[in-house]
Order: sequence, then structure tokens, then C-alpha cells
Amino acid sequence: MYLSRIIIRNFRNFALLDVKLQNGVTCVIGENNSGKTNLLHALRLAIDTNLSSSYRALLPHDIHAEEDFEIPNQVLISVEFVGYKNSINDTALFGSCEVKEDLARIHYRFRPRREVREEIENGDRDPVGLSLSEDYHYELTGGGAADPTTVAWDEDLGGALRFGDLQAFHIEYLPALRDVKSSLHNSYESPLGRVLGVSKFDDTEKEALVSILREANSAIEKQPTIEAAGMAIKNAFSNTSGEAHEMGLKLGMSEPSFTSISRSLKILLSNGAISDFEPGRNGLGLNNILYISMILEYFERRAEAARASGQLLLIEEPEAHLHPQLQRVLYRSLADKSFQSILTTHSTHISSHAPLESYITLTTERGSSSSGCTLKEAAGLSDSETADLNRFLEATRSILLYARKVILVEGPSELFLIPALVKSVMNIDLDRYGISVVPIFGKHFKTYAKLFGPDALRKKCVIITDGDITIEDCEEGTQEDDPIEVSVDEYGLNEFLQVFKCPVTFERGMTVKGTLPMLLAALGECNYPKAVEAFEKGITDLETVTDNDVIQQKLAPLREKTLASAERCGKSRFAQIASKYTDRSFSLPKYIREAVEWIMEDE
Repeated sequence: MYLSRIIIRNFRNFALLDVKLQNGVTCVIGENNSGKTNLLHALRLAIDTNLSSSYRALLPHDIHAEEDFEIPNQVLISVEFVGYKNSINDTALFGSCEVKEDLARIHYRFRPRREVREEIENGDRDPVGLSLSEDYHYELTGGGAADPTTVAWDEDLGGALRFGDLQAFHIEYLPALRDVKSSLHNSYESPLGRVLGVSKFDDTEKEALVSILREANSAIEKQPTIEAAGMAIKNAFSNTSGEAHEMGLKLGMSEPSFTSISRSLKILLSNGAISDFEPGRNGLGLNNILYISMILEYFERRAEAARASGQLLLIEEPEAHLHPQLQRVLYRSLADKSFQSILTTHSTHISSHAPLESYITLTTERGSSSSGCTLKEAAGLSDSETADLNRFLEATRSILLYARKVILVEGPSELFLIPALVKSVMNIDLDRYGISVVPIFGKHFKTYAKLFGPDALRKKCVIITDGDITIEDCEEGTQEDDPIEVSVDEYGLNEFLQVFKCPVTFERGMTVKGTLPMLLAALGECNYPKAVEAFEKGITDLETVTDNDVIQQKLAPLREKTLASAERCGKSRFAQIASKYTDRSFSLPKYIREAVEWIMEDE
């Protein structure tokens, strides 16, 4: 059994979110303030009995900013479960919530109270001017034939669900920025107590443990010094309080029980230098791993003991305090477990190891809303395209999932030069605008283009590429840095995706009048004297030229020199050297400038 779908309406930054989940690990990823924490909190409102009821009575900041709740409205959170028919416990929990064979829904709604709805329906009350605290309440329901994405505020959705009905479904929530030291130390909060609670101690073993401690206590009490100290305290108490309050007194430990023993047990760690030390001596990272590992063991033992109708682990930022290797090990451990877990993460080390099918991607849009999707389904990716992207999205390139906007380029040459040139010439720091430049190391942009669109990632992406053809094959009048026309169907262009392509190779297209000083400095560092001489002469010749045809004529041999020099040095290395001198440039190739202007036009 697993959670297969989440629908959120009018809650915080979600006007409408409708995403599907797979069994196993789901990674919720997106830029800051895209709603990752809000998604988990919405989920907890619907099904987490550990969440205080006070949180379910929503406050103004819980309502989507574009919604008016002074008129009748609703917040709705609906979750779907599948695959429960093979378990008696699961079927008992979800039987009353079933909407069709092996599909159950549970709903949280925050809407006008029944009396208020009836008064409005009967015309006894003006529907304008409702109070969030006085006229609204929350309700939990299950089942129902209506579509949760469209059901109106005054329509019923399933039957009432008692809060106690959900207690068999266990949810463990680990917040971000957690310091688990106190939880590990406190036996009431520590997962150690829960692991022991679901461990299989029979009565014989319990009694043996109690007997061991009882005998030890008796031996301690009989030690002469302890016995004498106890007698001295008894006499002092009698002398101070008088005969009327005289009581028996001795030093010892309270009568042992299995419960007291289990609460007294502590985790003791050892390393090469120290033996049997408590976790408080550990750093935050290892303690977080220790804490999570005990939660995982508790879940495993709980499942083996058939104690509950399903369980779900929610972890915010599992990467907290962990170095990259530990992040990857933790993710693989979660992926190997039999129960479902949902993670929110900013870590490219985690997202690069998670399959694309497991992503829920959230994107901040203009205004106060965020959108989200399960990427493979929303982008319409085939299995082969998904496999290609899974290989592509390693730690560096998966940054495109977290960026506000994306510039896709062919390779490292563009990666080195374009951001530096844009900053020097246009005074635009792409990082400060949340724009990531991501190389795909090739020209196979079509699969990646599918990721961006109204039904997939609703964030702007521009592809900057080149045609690798000769200028003679272009339409008459085309210059080597001109953007050439691209077919809409070739890349699936839409409001979130545009392509700017120059007709020739990057090195030729990059050689324009405004970049010649930069290229001259790079050629000098590479110690290519003939090319340096040609560029010095070219810069001098172009100083007073204004006729565009003449400019293009004088640039032609310099473009050949740039390409030949880059191939000789190594294109990536040459671009890296040139990027040190971008402050000497005063203009950009037209196709790059227009690409940047398009992606920046709403800033």
C-alpha cells in the first residue's frame, strides 16, 4: 500500500497542485520558497494524527493569497492510496474511504461550517463578510465520487472520518535544521524506545532482565559505606523531623521493572580512540544519521510485527549536516526499504541519485503561486528519454531543477564564457537572478526541451546553440552572430522555452567587434604570436569602420584565427583562458544578447 496522489487547493502558495507519487522514495525538489515544506504540512493536515488539532484550524497566512475567504471558499487537501487490498489491516483502514476498487481517498477541508452553509443557502445570511475564525472549520472525510480538483465549497465530498480512524496509519516527520541530540538522550522521545517497544521480548526474557537488576540492586544496598550513609541520613531525618514523622530509609535503587530497564538503556558508541561514549560527543551529522537509522529500524520492525495499517516517513532536507558521500549513502538506504518515504531536498547529490520518475518538482511563478508536477509524466518522456535524463542529471547538471530559470548550452566553452561575458558587458550576474547555465555536452537538446512547458517545469529555459554550417549556406545577409530561425516543432517551443542559434560554430560566432580585445588577450596568454599580430591589426583597422559589410569582411579572417587557435589549444581550455579577460569586451554576439534579453524580460 502506498500514497499515490496528492491534491492541494488554495493552501498557502498552492492555488492547485495535483501530483502523482510512486512507491518507495519520492524527492520533492525546487528552488527556495517554492513550497516544499508547505507540501509536507498539507499532507500532515490530512493524515498525520501526531499533528496537533490546533494546526488544522487555519490562519490567514495559511490561505492562498489570491483567494478571498470573506466569501464562501475552501482549502482542500486530498490524498489517494492504492495497493491496500492484500492487507487486512490496510483494508480495514481504507475500506470506508474507497472510491473504486483498490483506490481510497482521504480529504481535509477547511470551509464554512454547516450552519453557515445552510444560512447562506436559505438566504438567511449575506455570503459576504465571513470570518475565518468564527465561520470556518475543518473536517476530515473519506471516499466520495466527486472530483477533488473541481468540487465546490458547498458540495459534500465523502463521509465523515473520525480522527481516531487514522491512528493506525503511522507518520514520522523529521523537520529541517534538526538537532537530535536531546531526542537521542531523552528516552521518551528517542527512537530507541520505539525500537525496543516493537522488539520481541518474551516474558521469560523480561523476568530474567528484572532479576539481574534486582540482584545487582541488593548487592549495592549491602555495601558497608552505602549502608552506613543511609543509616546516617535516617538518623538525621529523625532528629530533624521528630518521632511523629519517622519513616524507614535506606539507600538503593527503586524496584526494577522491564519498563524502567528499557527506559534506562542508552546508546553507547565506540571508535578507535574512545569506548562506550554517548551520542552527545558526536557531531550533528553522525547524530542525524544515527537518529534516522533508528527510525528506519523501527519502521522495519513495526512492519514485521504487523502493528499498523501502513507507515510513511517524511524528511525535510535529509542532507542537513551531512557531507556528499553520506547523503548518497542515506538516499540508497531509504531506497532499499520496503516502506514509502518523501524527502524535500536542495541537495544535487541526492537528486542526482534519485530516478527522474521519483521527482516532484516545484516551481515558483510570478505572484504568490507555485506549480508542481511529476516530471516524467508531465513532460511526456519515453522510457529511453527518461533513461537518458537519469544519466544526464548528475550532481552538477541537476542544478537545473533548482534554478529559477535555465540556460542550456552545448558544452564547457559556453559555460566558461557566456556567464562571464554577460556580467561584464550587460552588467547582469546570472547567479543573482537564479539563472543557471547548464551544459549538456552535445547538441541533443530535444529531450531536455521537453522538461520546460506549461504542463511540465513552468520556468523559463533558453537554449543557446550553434548550427555548425558555413555562412555561405545561410540566407543572404545573414551574419555569423545572427540568431537564425528555428522550427517551433523541432524543439517544441512554447512560452517557457525558446532557442537562439547562430549559423556557425561557437568560436566563430563569438568573434565580433566587441569581443576582439578579450580574444587578443587570450591569444597572447596562449603564446600564438601570428594570431596576436592579426588581431592587433584587425582591431586597429576596425576602429574607424562603420559600414557593416566592411566590418564582416574584416572579421572573417579573425574568425578563422579564433577557431584554429581554440582547436589548437583545446576549445574548453581556450574559453577558460578567454573568460579571464571578459572585462575587455564591450559587446556580445547578437544571438547571445537576444537570448539573455528574452530570459530577463520579466525581471
